[in-house]
Amino acid sequence: MRLRWTPVPADWADGVRAVVPFTRWVPWFALALGAFSVVLLVLGQALPGVFGLVCAVVIAAIPFAAIRHAFRGNPVAGRTVTADVDDYSVRMMTADGSAYSDLVLTDLTGWVETDRSFLLRTGPSGFHPVPGRAFDTTEDIDRFRDLLTRVLGPAGVPPSAP
Repeated sequence: MRLRWTPVPADWADGVRAVVPFTRWVPWFALALGAFSVVLLVLGQALPGVFGLVCAVVIAAIPFAAIRHAFRGNPVAGRTVTADVDDYSVRMMTADGSAYSDLVLTDLTGWVETDRSFLLRTGPSGFHPVPGRAFDTTEDIDRFRDLLTRVLGPAGVPPSAP
């Protein structure tokens, strides 16, 4: 199967949220801090209330800013990627040939499927996102999911798990 896509920061953000559990809690923490800050404002505590609101906004923005910064700093991010998938590996290369990755499926530590992509896990926090837009048909998506399940087991479960 042949895949093709142009990475975007949202692919990386999706991966980070799925692979690093703490990042899923950041918006909730920021929301709770913002709510307490509003209560302080209502109670007439302007300085702590404003400080809390500013902190809530900064906390909510940090993960997105970090991902965007990392994406822009990566020399191959944003370049069109092609991938050839067979029963043993996923060979990814940028269209201009500047980067190449050969992922042997049995060497992966697992996989996760999100609403927008498949994340091929390469370690505790490492991953390669393969967005759904890379596939030509829904049948290709189903074939890829079946391949990953057959080789690595169910999504989100490390291959070494019982």
